[in-house]
Amino acid sequence: MIRLILNILWLIFGGWIAGLLWLLGGGILALTIVGLPWTFAAWRIASYTFWPFGREVVWRDEFTGQHDIGTGGVGFLLNVVWFIFAGWYIALSHLVIAIAEFISIIGIPFALKDLELAKLALAPIGRTIRDKP
Repeated sequence: MIRLILNILWLIFGGWIAGLLWLLGGGILALTIVGLPWTFAAWRIASYTFWPFGREVVWRDEFTGQHDIGTGGVGFLLNVVWFIFAGWYIALSHLVIAIAEFISIIGIPFALKDLELAKLALAPIGRTIRDKP
């Protein structure tokens, strides 16, 4: 019940905007053709951004027990390119928002989720979202 309340509050106070921006970013990446490797990562982040409480971000190879193209050297290279062109400033924006939420004290649970999103924005390739046990 607490997760539901937190998710609803998250959506009302900005989660829906952030999720839509991640969807838009993924759509723009898809249009460029060159950005296709990052499109699905952006959409995965959007799904997490819409409804983050009760879910967590994990490395895909730890979750599945198998390595794939996104968890090896290619994934590392894609994450480096992502970091240079998009990841650092998206992470910085989530960090600034998290600081403001921490200051409000009541926003601490939301700040923690924004910090997770900042970490995810730095290197999204090779990650997946799963429900918390």
